[in-house]
Amino acid sequence: MDIVELWPGNGDRLRHEGQTFCCCCVQCVSEPTYAGPDDGRDTRAEEAVHGVHLTADWAYQLVNTSLPYPRAQSFCRAHFSSLAGLGQPKDQEGALELQTLPGSPSQLWVQEEHTGPPPRPLPLAKQYLKFNTLNFPRASHEGFVRVNATFSPLAAVSVCARVQWDPTWDEVSTIFSYAAPVFINEFQLRGQVDRQGRVVLALIIHGQHRPYKASFPNDGRWRHVCVAWRRSDGRWAIYVDGELGDTGAGADTPRDIHGEGILILGQDQDSFGGNFTEPFVGNVTDLNVWSVSLEGWQLRALNACSPLAPQDQVFRWGVDDVTVHPVVGKMEAMLFCPATQGQQQGAGPAGCRTLEGWTQQQHPVVGQEDCSRPLPFICRSSRERYLKMREIRTGEEPFNAMDLGDASALLAVARQALDKTGREDLEPTDMLSLVQLLAAAADVPVTALSEGNRSRATDARELSQHFISVADEIISQDNTLKWQAIKEVVSGPMDVVKSIDRMAASLSPQLMEAKQHLLIQSPNIKLEVRQQALEKGSQGPTFCGPLAEREGHLDCISVPQQRVQDLHDNGFRSLTLVNTWYGALRPLFNAEENVSMAPTSEVTQNTSIQPIKLLPQYSDRWTPTNQATVSYCALLKSGEDFNMHSEYNEVSIQYLGTILGSSVISSTVLGDNQPVSVSVRFRLQHKAKHPSGKVYNPVCAFWDFDLIPEAGGWWNTRGCEVVAKQHGSTVCSCNHTTNFALLLQVYEVQRSPENERALQVLTFIGCGVSLCGLLFTFILFIAVGVPKSDRTTVHKNLIVALGIAQLLLMCSDWASAHQELCYVVTALLHLFFMASFSWMLVEGLLLWSKVVSVNISEDRRMKLYYIIGWGLPVLIVGVTLVISLDKYKAATHCWLNVETDMIWAFVGPVLFVLGVNVVVLCRVVMVTVSSARRRSKMLTPSSVSKMLTFDLTWAVTRPVLILLPVLGLTWLCGVLVHLSVVIAYVFIALNAFQGLYIFLVYAVYNSEVRNAIKRIKEKRKALSFTNCSQPTGFLPSQRAPAVSWGHSLPAPSSPETSETSGPPSSASASLVIKNGKPAWT
Repeated sequence: MDIVELWPGNGDRLRHEGQTFCCCCVQCVSEPTYAGPDDGRDTRAEEAVHGVHLTADWAYQLVNTSLPYPRAQSFCRAHFSSLAGLGQPKDQEGALELQTLPGSPSQLWVQEEHTGPPPRPLPLAKQYLKFNTLNFPRASHEGFVRVNATFSPLAAVSVCARVQWDPTWDEVSTIFSYAAPVFINEFQLRGQVDRQGRVVLALIIHGQHRPYKASFPNDGRWRHVCVAWRRSDGRWAIYVDGELGDTGAGADTPRDIHGEGILILGQDQDSFGGNFTEPFVGNVTDLNVWSVSLEGWQLRALNACSPLAPQDQVFRWGVDDVTVHPVVGKMEAMLFCPATQGQQQGAGPAGCRTLEGWTQQQHPVVGQEDCSRPLPFICRSSRERYLKMREIRTGEEPFNAMDLGDASALLAVARQALDKTGREDLEPTDMLSLVQLLAAAADVPVTALSEGNRSRATDARELSQHFISVADEIISQDNTLKWQAIKEVVSGPMDVVKSIDRMAASLSPQLMEAKQHLLIQSPNIKLEVRQQALEKGSQGPTFCGPLAEREGHLDCISVPQQRVQDLHDNGFRSLTLVNTWYGALRPLFNAEENVSMAPTSEVTQNTSIQPIKLLPQYSDRWTPTNQATVSYCALLKSGEDFNMHSEYNEVSIQYLGTILGSSVISSTVLGDNQPVSVSVRFRLQHKAKHPSGKVYNPVCAFWDFDLIPEAGGWWNTRGCEVVAKQHGSTVCSCNHTTNFALLLQVYEVQRSPENERALQVLTFIGCGVSLCGLLFTFILFIAVGVPKSDRTTVHKNLIVALGIAQLLLMCSDWASAHQELCYVVTALLHLFFMASFSWMLVEGLLLWSKVVSVNISEDRRMKLYYIIGWGLPVLIVGVTLVISLDKYKAATHCWLNVETDMIWAFVGPVLFVLGVNVVVLCRVVMVTVSSARRRSKMLTPSSVSKMLTFDLTWAVTRPVLILLPVLGLTWLCGVLVHLSVVIAYVFIALNAFQGLYIFLVYAVYNSEVRNAIKRIKEKRKALSFTNCSQPTGFLPSQRAPAVSWGHSLPAPSSPETSETSGPPSSASASLVIKNGKPAWT
């Protein structure tokens, strides 16, 4: 890809090299220098020259450009790093190495150390403090106030006061005057109203009058006015409401202000302490005097009512510490103090931290400086990130020195370029540049709007529209691979989320100037900014993602009404809600990045992550899933649900990981345009698929940007709890506002090791016994000469399929050690178990043909049975192998992969067969019950009531017991094995011993087999007596009727028999069916 550049001053001129988009670049003045790629030279020396110090884990970059503290933070963020601090020894080592380089600056910005919770914001109503004020009336020009303080000679001085100018007074007035015995006009502040109707101020120092330049509107409002002077360089300054109004230097003789003077408020002293002129009309309060020249950041702190340290203070305001003329009135006034509660209670002023140097013991010397003063600084990032950034950076510097219009224009250009090229043409370097652009645009300084300046509000709306459009393109799941390519540099998609949060919060006052609601929606992002007045009974609106209209109230967040009412009760007047929904972040997280916590009670070392303690009853029962032997229970294991709230004493669960399982939804609450933290309630839809054998436990979490700063943050659960778990969604409540999501803890449900081993042993033993039973049954069918029929043919095929399947199941443990052999065994297991169930289906169809008259010849019927019994399994297994050869086998044992949908290639047909055979069994039971009732009516009336109940009960029980093995209905227990280990034992007992059941029912107790054996015995007996004259034809026929129950009428014989029979007898176990009417023989 080639580069598209937007140069300063040419907002509409693009230079295209090629036809694809790479990045937008704004060149800045005096950008810092970075180390280039390795070229074989001494890397350490080259890094030192370029102001880079590398350690084993970190990279420290000395930025030679001087920027204000907020801009320094923004610059480091744009380079995917952070402003370096001094809290850790490694940080001090890096700063010392860089500051001791030749030509390095002596003063640097360093990161503030946050030792406690941030101060809580106050509503506007509570940002007013009560002051004792002095009123200088217009009716009398004699009023004055004398400060009762002794002044020594001052090499520097600062005087601050809160002044309310009478808007009806336009004469020259003296706010304060200081006169010394040797010089009257030593230090004085005066003001007047100019032609534009503004109050202009001027300072007199050593009798020299400075110009009227600093000003404020003559609107009758309270103003905080400060003046400062120092002898060393003659610099003086006038500040109004914390902002510099006028300054100068070197205009007088360098000497101290004389001591032993008098400080008068409201009058000019034409003589020492008297002969007053040029009176002030208005109100004055909060007068304070220091013997130092205060810096701008200190004066801004005073404007916000943040007190300074008491040292160097000559006079502190108090009505009792001044002498008041009788005409000057005393009153109280509520003045606006835009400071936090912590500052009002005596916290330090709002300066910014600097590194001033090092002691002889190599300890850092830390100071405070005006945050607006430009200073160099150090950016810190991980070593891996720095090296990757140096490798892929294209030479352009991040976007700096932009205003609102520049940022909006750049984002518009980026959006147009993306529309033309498409996201598929984006390169990793393009992604990096776009992320940098968003980070820089989010930090663009925004000033308050004034009347008639509506273009800034328009710029804010346009910037937000372009911002969301570009961000939407970046976080699209189509860019998943590109995110992986830059993951060493960019922390991930949450970097974009953080930029959106900063942009929306900073622009919200401008966005709400014209309208009280703003909605920006794109395919992956939905942003809503809404403002409302707080009144009694106010409710916070509910914000929902774009899917809420179709799928109900899913992906929604709201502030509870009680919290909104609390804001109103605390004095807040307006509420602004900034809500955002992100629908495409989940695919951008790697599986390994999603694993964020483990379900143990131990606290993770060296981090503040609190692992989630889930299901403590299983905390000592985590077992690995490395068993290679497949039990019968594993054959039907497919996506069963698991109630995480139930008590399961027979099972254990294994924690597999934690994944992001929902959209991300965020909320920022502003009270009177100040960020406030309130509790929120949200409901998010589960978006993760439920793999087979896995269960999810939803956890309410938020992205904590401060948790692991070098990684861009991490998921945290502090202050969040699950309110309700619903089908496909979870309701959460958190006691703060930020970016929320559902983390799904993935568990694999397991039985205890003892039960698992017992089930495997029972499976092996049962399969061995069953295999022997099937083998004996097959041999008996061949050896004793059972008459050939469709019924015996079906029995033989079922025995062969089931026997081979159980033999393979017993050998699967041995085959699991060989990957190729295990694959073959899996396919054969699938084939022969499918064949077993197919022949069970044939058994049901054959039985149905005996019960319900089916007009089809035996030859055609057997061809159909062979197609179903062997052709259908081959087709199912073949299609499954062709469709997903790589996902066919499980990773740890020789069976189908239950992690994918492959298990349904077995479970689906099994459930179909069981369903058909259940219908067949029900039909057989109905026929036998009907036959039993008819036989009961033929009995004598005295025995009817006695025998009817027994006949009906046996008519239901007998066919169920006999037909269960061949119809495979015992496999119905497999659907319930996850509920209890007892059911698992029953399931294995019924199915692992299926061959034994078949041997007992269809060999030992089968009348045809027993008659055939009886004929063989009689024939051998006849042959042993050579002198016997009885012919062999006298032997009873194999079709001879069996002995019936004494209470039943003999049933007519039939050439067709079935494997359902009446009460056990020594002669027969066959169900004779003629004309659809069964009779037990």
